[in-house]
Amino acid sequence: MSKPYFPVESLYRMPWTMPDNGITWLEPTSQCNLSCYGCYRKNIKNSHKSLEQVKHELDFFQSQRKSDCISIAGGDPLVYPHIIELVKHIKSRGLKPIINTNGIALTKELLHNLKKAGVFGFTFHIDSKQGRGREEKWKDKNEVELNELRLYYAEMLAAEGGIACSFNSTVYGDTLQYVPELVAWAQKHIDIVDTMVFILFRYITPNTPFNFYIGDQRIVWTDIHYHSEQEEVVDLKSPMIVEKIRERFPDFAPSAFLNGTHKADDYKWLLSERIGNKNKIFGYTGKKFMELVMTVYHFKYDKYLSYASPKTLAMGRSTMFVLSLFDKGVRKALKNYLKYLAVNPFRIFKKAHLQSILIIQPPDLMANGDQSMCDGCPDITYWKDKDGKEQLVWSCRLEEPMKYGDFLRMIPKNAITNENEKVLHLNYNEK
Repeated sequence: MSKPYFPVESLYRMPWTMPDNGITWLEPTSQCNLSCYGCYRKNIKNSHKSLEQVKHELDFFQSQRKSDCISIAGGDPLVYPHIIELVKHIKSRGLKPIINTNGIALTKELLHNLKKAGVFGFTFHIDSKQGRGREEKWKDKNEVELNELRLYYAEMLAAEGGIACSFNSTVYGDTLQYVPELVAWAQKHIDIVDTMVFILFRYITPNTPFNFYIGDQRIVWTDIHYHSEQEEVVDLKSPMIVEKIRERFPDFAPSAFLNGTHKADDYKWLLSERIGNKNKIFGYTGKKFMELVMTVYHFKYDKYLSYASPKTLAMGRSTMFVLSLFDKGVRKALKNYLKYLAVNPFRIFKKAHLQSILIIQPPDLMANGDQSMCDGCPDITYWKDKDGKEQLVWSCRLEEPMKYGDFLRMIPKNAITNENEKVLHLNYNEK
């Protein structure tokens, strides 16, 4: 694939940093009701934290970091026995509770109670590599066929009303082909689907050219949780996803990004914001739109925006008319909208919505063994080491300190190593 051309200067660098961010990641449990290939977290039965412990972690977060929302994750947070109380507590702190779930445990009654508790939104993870746990009818379904399941949850939230609805899907080498169809499906339901997120698959595989160490001890790579003993495509990049989407939507245009810790032009979080309705996408916002939204929101609330409400996202028409003064992308969208109205003026009664398409490019392995992480990581979480030191750590690599007490370091296999070195072999299924 050739790399689509969108230089750094054409994008707004999201202002999120470690102490001032839009999102923070909270894990009240490691227990899940699914077994998914590609998951970063070990499924640990009966691993629920006490509500007091979770409140303490929230205290620590707020002592270290400004956030607009708390992503309640895991594990699956809907199996956490205190989820309603937790949502209510997060809301009481002036934070937006966002539940990251596979949706299996969600019922209409639970949804209603969570709304009363103050839930702001849901992000449903649904993709074709999710394993045991879902109904048999979804077994062996591809990404397009799973749109029926996605629609079930989107309509459930829409019926309850006033709750942000997002979906994320892990993109593998053999599922990349379906990405444009998922983007098209999201447009078809732009009135009830606020965000689509594509997370690029990352795992350690047999051909990974590194040895792994804790201190001076080498770790057997098959003991590391996020590994596969078969070869996989593990080097998908955000520009590849953009190029694939442009096969269906030629005008698709990102407007904002987070860079990598090791490369300024690594698009670790690549965000596109589009304006349209079920029948037509009028255009994509530009970098000035994103800068204006972030700056004004931070000026007003002293924190950066993460999730907008469905009511706000339904203001596509007013967004085009007002913000076209400041942003080229919005101006282009307004011109297309006016042409759309010229054909049939009664179309003005159809709402226009904003919808986000986000591409996340997880850790990349550098040639020297470093890992390029997301600079200003939004999904940072809590960790307390064996000495009692509390710290913010990457949630996507949390299994490393949980098992080994620290983050792994990598040494290229072609580097000179000590043939007599000790190799630490901890079976991951052992406690």
